[in-house]
Amino acid sequence: MTKTAAIIVAAGRGERAGGGTPKQWRIIAGRRVLDWTLDAFRAIPEIGEIIIVHHSDDLAHVFNLTETCVLGGETRDASVRNGLEALVRSDTPPDRVLIHDAARPLVSRDLIMRVLKELDYNDAAAPALPVVDALWRGNAAGHVDSAQDRSGLYRAQTPQGFRFASILAAHEAFVGIAADDVEVANAADIDVQIVLGDENNFKITTPADFARAEQILRGAEMDVRTGNGFDVHRFGDGDHVILCGVTIPYARGLQGHSDADVGMHAITDAIYGALGDGDIGQHFPPSDPQWKGAASEIFLKHACGLAEQRSFKITNIDCTLICETPKIGPHAPDMKSKLAEITQVNVDRISVKATTSERLGFTGRGEGIASIATITLVQA
Repeated sequence: MTKTAAIIVAAGRGERAGGGTPKQWRIIAGRRVLDWTLDAFRAIPEIGEIIIVHHSDDLAHVFNLTETCVLGGETRDASVRNGLEALVRSDTPPDRVLIHDAARPLVSRDLIMRVLKELDYNDAAAPALPVVDALWRGNAAGHVDSAQDRSGLYRAQTPQGFRFASILAAHEAFVGIAADDVEVANAADIDVQIVLGDENNFKITTPADFARAEQILRGAEMDVRTGNGFDVHRFGDGDHVILCGVTIPYARGLQGHSDADVGMHAITDAIYGALGDGDIGQHFPPSDPQWKGAASEIFLKHACGLAEQRSFKITNIDCTLICETPKIGPHAPDMKSKLAEITQVNVDRISVKATTSERLGFTGRGEGIASIATITLVQA
């Protein structure tokens, strides 16, 4: 079985980030930068041993870590070499290794797995993003001297992955100072496959980067809301009921000012509730004759429209119908399809189910149907 290790380079001083304390030990979203980074790699089953390369001044910071910790060198490539040599000394050196900057705490599982997948077919792989902005060369006076061709240029990221033996030999032979391990690999004629990077996988470098990372980690860019709705309608004369937009033949009908679709009413009120915008009765007063016998999808479409106007997206719908009869199960797929059509929510994110009240209360006595619904709204 292929053995994979990871080296987290955490020996830098990060002076441009300010704050006095090296950036990898500073707090964002309630935890140290390195802790966020470590969690990303700990969550990958394919990764066995993790080596943390740290500065000699940071022993107190690594004291409680369970990973193997080794001292770094004067330069980044020297620190990586120390990490590689620590893996050589392990009982079973790995077949491949990922090398990652501790100051990239937003690295995702998908990105790590993309690099690992490429290592199944290549000697080396590294994530990067193509340069899309115009490039200029400036002169000593701070003026634009010339435009630069950005064709084929990429912004490098980590983790950078390699066959262990190859990158170890490359580092042992390298002379000079390298910006990253791809530079070391290139000097040893190791071909490096470019993997699509991630905009959020940025390296914390300046004070502004801390605010950006904090916002992403805390989900501050998203407004997530949950709404609940509850509705009841009694039985009366009729030969059918309408539930979640589906007509079901039945010996009695549900009574209400509109079509008395108790399921759709609960869902609609859940949306209004998440928006903090009242209920159906406030938007469509039962005292207004124009809504007499109205199809309840009018109300649901209105609620969905309000959500869209405020840049909210409905991410899921969960509706429970409470009754002894009629049987809901055979009609649930059609109900989900109807709700999906109206709300534009994928049918696999919609649940319509039923329960009884064990013959207790008005629903147990067959006097009517109740419904409860929960929805989630997410605003980008």
